[in-house]
Amino acid sequence: MPIPPNFSSPIRMSAKERAFSQIQRWIIDGTLGPGEKLIDAELAESLAVSRTPIREALQLLEVQGLVAMFPGKETRVTSIEKEDIFKLYPTLAALHALAAEDAARLIVPEQIETLKELNARFAEAIESERPYQAMEFDEQFHNVVVDASDNPYVASYSASLQIHIRRFKYVFLKQPVTATQASVEEHAAIISALEKRDSGLASGMMKQNLIRPMHELHALI
Repeated sequence: MPIPPNFSSPIRMSAKERAFSQIQRWIIDGTLGPGEKLIDAELAESLAVSRTPIREALQLLEVQGLVAMFPGKETRVTSIEKEDIFKLYPTLAALHALAAEDAARLIVPEQIETLKELNARFAEAIESERPYQAMEFDEQFHNVVVDASDNPYVASYSASLQIHIRRFKYVFLKQPVTATQASVEEHAAIISALEKRDSGLASGMMKQNLIRPMHELHALI
């Protein structure tokens, strides 16, 4: 298995949580590609844990749809289909556009400041060519807007979709800075709309922020 020998392991986690977090990251960033056979003994050795937390982590990843387990046979990373982009992104865009519309009424100054800070970190991660960190800051940015909308259903469905979108988003954020700078500018426009309590503009910019990468990703993959 193509497991890197020197990776930074999360701290203060249980063995299962640590295994889940790291294997999920390897699947998202492509270290463990679609169709890759996952061998629990090798994963256990690489992560310095027993095989039990590895199996528990794989079960959680199966629930997320990132791996497929065939008891008594094998476990493999699930495949990703190019056309899924046109199913995942519009759905998330609709959810987040609704969240932005509601957030424009409900967001508080502290959340606005958090959005500004996250967008600055997002821009810095892109410029320093750290795509995984950029993806995390981008997701945190969107999650703040979702939280501000005070709609637990949007939050629940959004979290489920984000897991699968991450695998595509990572490809996009690995592109040159000029190809991703638009995302930073769109984030700034979303923040401005939220500060003005302009629900229509906030919703429209949020939708654009997700639909634009969808088309660019489809051309890249």
